[in-house]
Amino acid sequence: MTEHMPSHLTQHDLAFRWRVSRRTLERWRAQGRGPDWLKICGRVLYRRSDVEAFEEAGRRQRDPQ
Repeated sequence: MTEHMPSHLTQHDLAFRWRVSRRTLERWRAQGRGPDWLKICGRVLYRRSDVEAFEEAGRRQRDPQ
């Protein structure tokens, strides 16, 4: 059985996923850094697809030795 994955992450969820503080995410938003985000009814939410795209864009390949 496939586990349901929510389509949005809270600030707490993303901070836990990336092992950064919620304050770091707040600072990045103020600086225009990090993935796109939404503010709905006073809550900051991140679309899972935006987070994954941001992670993929920052992915680096190891140099061949």
